Amino acid sequence: MATRAAWLHYAAGLTQAEVAKRLGLTSLKAHRLIMKANHDGLVKVYIDGEVSECVKLEQDLHSRYGLDYCQVVPDFDPDELPLKALGIGGAQFLKREIERGDEMLIGVGHGRTLAACVEYLPRTTTSGVRFVSLLGGLTRKFSANPHDVIHRLAERTGAEAYFMPVPFFANSVEDRNILFSQRGVREVFDLAAGADLLIVGIGTAQMEASLVATGMIERSEIEEARRAGAVGEVLGHFFDKAGRPVDTPMSERTFTLGREQLAGRRIVAVAGGRVKLDAMRAVLASGLLNGLITDETTALALAAGEDDGDPVGAGRVRARSNGRDAGSGSRHRD
Repeated sequence: MATRAAWLHYAAGLTQAEVAKRLGLTSLKAHRLIMKANHDGLVKVYIDGEVSECVKLEQDLHSRYGLDYCQVVPDFDPDELPLKALGIGGAQFLKREIERGDEMLIGVGHGRTLAACVEYLPRTTTSGVRFVSLLGGLTRKFSANPHDVIHRLAERTGAEAYFMPVPFFANSVEDRNILFSQRGVREVFDLAAGADLLIVGIGTAQMEASLVATGMIERSEIEEARRAGAVGEVLGHFFDKAGRPVDTPMSERTFTLGREQLAGRRIVAVAGGRVKLDAMRAVLASGLLNGLITDETTALALAAGEDDGDPVGAGRVRARSNGRDAGSGSRHRD
C-alpha cells in the first residue's frame, strides 16, 4: 500500500487527498503511507540539470588527473564518509549505463560505497547487461559480506550476475592456486577479465580500512602494507603516495585481476570523504582510473592538490599512454 500510495503521489502527480480518495483511505492514512515509502527507501529522486560549481570541479579534475569521465555530486551529506551523496551519484551513473541498451558486462567491486550505489538504484529491467564480481567476496562477518552487492544488483535489475565464491585473500599462495583451479571460480574470473566497464571503490591503508573491518585481512597485514609505503588500495592492489604499486605478501594471495589486466581498461571509481583523500590522491596519481564519481568537498580538495609537489603529472602521462578511448563514457563529450 505504501508503494502504491507513493506511486500515485509522485509518479501520477496526485495530491495526498486524491491519493486517499483513490485508495479509499483517510487523508492522514495516505500521508503516513507516503511518509513510510520515503522512510523505507522506496522513493528515489533524480534531478535533471547541472550544478555550475560541480561542473567546474569536474572539468578541473578531468584536466588535472587525465580522466575521461568525472561526476561531482553536490554536498548535502555531513558525514565523514558521504555515503548517501556518493550512492546517489553512483546510482545515476549505473542507471545511465544500463539504459544505453547495449550488450554489456559490468564488473563490480565491493565495499560500503558501492553498496550505497546499489541501494539508491531504482528497480529496472535490462536484457543486455550482466554483472560480475571483480574479486573474491567471502568474509568472516556475514553482515559485511561484499558479495551482497552483486546479489542486490541482480535483484534490482533482473540481470544475470556472477560472484566469486572465494575469499578476497587466500591464506597462502598454495591455497589460492588450489581454489583458482576450481572450474566455477576460473569461469567467473575469466568473465571478470573481459568486463566492458569496471566500477570500483577506493580503500585506505589505515587501521580502520574496510579490508580490516570486514575481516578480510589482519591488522598486522595492513600494518605491513603501510610500512611498505601503501596509502591507497583498489581491488586489493596497493599504491604509495606517488601512485607507484606497492607489492606486499598479500599481493600473491589476492583473488582479483592483476595490475597488467587492469591497464587501459574503463575503470570508474566511486569514492569520497575526508578519510579517503590521501588514498584517492594515490590511486589517481597511478593513472589506473578512467573515471571518478565523488562529492563536492572531496573534489575541492583534490582539485587544489596536496602541495606544489603533488605527483599527479605522472598519473596524467600514464593515463594517456594506456591507450584509452577518450570517447568511452566521458561526461563532457557525450
